[in-house]
Amino acid sequence: MGTYTMKIFGITGQKNTGKTSLMERVLKEVVSRGITVSTIKHAHHDTDIDHPGRDSYRHRQAGASQVVLSTKNRWAIMTELRGSPEAELEDIIKSMKPVQLILIEGYKDNLYSKIETFRQEINKPLLARSNGTIKAVASDASIQDLKIPNFNLNNTKEITNFLLQEVRIKIEN
Repeated sequence: MGTYTMKIFGITGQKNTGKTSLMERVLKEVVSRGITVSTIKHAHHDTDIDHPGRDSYRHRQAGASQVVLSTKNRWAIMTELRGSPEAELEDIIKSMKPVQLILIEGYKDNLYSKIETFRQEINKPLLARSNGTIKAVASDASIQDLKIPNFNLNNTKEITNFLLQEVRIKIEN
């Protein structure tokens, strides 16, 4: 793997608007073009990738600050905050192995450029009207008076081309 200046772009939106589905489709499209990519997913709820009874869970419960779980196929580092503030996005990014592109799901208020997913049926306000970091909207409907691009939520190729153009990664179809 080479050394990269990592480009960062986000996908955000209200709950149940298709963020994860779009993220998955864009990720597959980017990878199919030979671009190295990693992802960061922000969750507002407490989630645990470890389960009671597992050795790694027992290590954390016994007080370990970090637990590395390593197998022949993958490894993960779990860090217990133990009352400390949530990790800053910048610190998370700095800890990651260099790739050409980092895609971020969530983090509505971070400073990176992002695409908003929007579904009319959810009946929530469009974040793009008040958030200048949103550079385009991927929606299930045409949105009036929008000063930024409005893509069809299912047009993965067009959305991916826009995203790669925004981060200045050469577009190869």
